Amino acid sequence: MGCAVADAAAATGFAVIGTTRSAAASSGGAVANVDFADAVSVVAQATHVLSTAPPDGSGDPVLLRHGDAIAAARNLRWIGYLSTTGVYGDRDGAWVDEDTEPAPTSDRSRRRLAAEADWRRLADRCAVDIFRLAGIYGPRRSALDDLRAGKARRVIRPGHAFGRIHRDDIVRAALAAMHQERTSGARVLNLADEEPAESADVVAEAARLLRIPPPPAVPFEQIADAMSPMARSFWSENRKVSSRRTQQALGLCWLYPTYREGLRAILAEERAQGAA
Repeated sequence: MGCAVADAAAATGFAVIGTTRSAAASSGGAVANVDFADAVSVVAQATHVLSTAPPDGSGDPVLLRHGDAIAAARNLRWIGYLSTTGVYGDRDGAWVDEDTEPAPTSDRSRRRLAAEADWRRLADRCAVDIFRLAGIYGPRRSALDDLRAGKARRVIRPGHAFGRIHRDDIVRAALAAMHQERTSGARVLNLADEEPAESADVVAEAARLLRIPPPPAVPFEQIADAMSPMARSFWSENRKVSSRRTQQALGLCWLYPTYREGLRAILAEERAQGAA
C-alpha cells in the first residue's frame, strides 16, 4: 500500500524516499529507497511522513527505531499513519463513525490502537492523520484473484457485513490529506466504502464479472472451526463503518463507493494491461 501512495506522491511533484524492510516491496523508479535501519538522515529532512508498518509485540517499529528523529525533524509538517477499522471492535452490525470510541477486541487491534496513541503524541508540533482502513482490495488483491486461483469461498452468514476500500481511494485520501494546510493537531479519517456487504455477495459479483459459476454456498457454521485464527478474528466482529465525514473533510468522493464499481475497474485495468 505504501508503494502505491509513494508512486502517486512522486507523480504530483513530491520528492519521495521510501523505506522498506523487504526489497520485494520496493516501489518503482520514481521513488528512491533506503534501508529501514538507515533512514535517520532522510527523516531529518522530511516534510511529510507516511507510516504503513503494523505494530508487533514490541510496539510500532517505525517509532521504536526512528521516533526521536521524527520528533526532532525541523521541516516536518504532516504525519499519516495507516491503521485499521478493527480498532472499533465488534458492534453487532451497528454503524460507527470517526467520533466513535474505539473498543478493540483482538490483540492485533489493541496493538494498533496503542500505535495510534503513540503517533498522536506528535500532534503538538505537526498535523497527524490517523487513517482507519477497512479491508483493502485492488489489482492482484481481490475476489477476482481468489476465484481464478480456485480459493474463493461463498460463505453465507446473513447480516454479517464487511467494509472495504479500494487501493486507489486510499491513495487519493492520503494525497488529499498531505496537501491540506494544517499546522498541528490529530484527526481520525475512516477509509471505508459506502456499502458494507456480505462476503458472499462480493464473491458472487466477482464470478458474474468473470462469467463463471460462483462457488457453492457454504454456511459459516460449517467451516468456522476450520478457519485460521486470523480469519476467525475477522468473522467474530460485525460493524458498519461510515466515512461520510472523512470524504467531506478531504473534499473528495470515493471513486469506488461500492465493491461493484471497484471490481469492474480492476477487471478493466487487467484487460487493458493484457491488451497492452
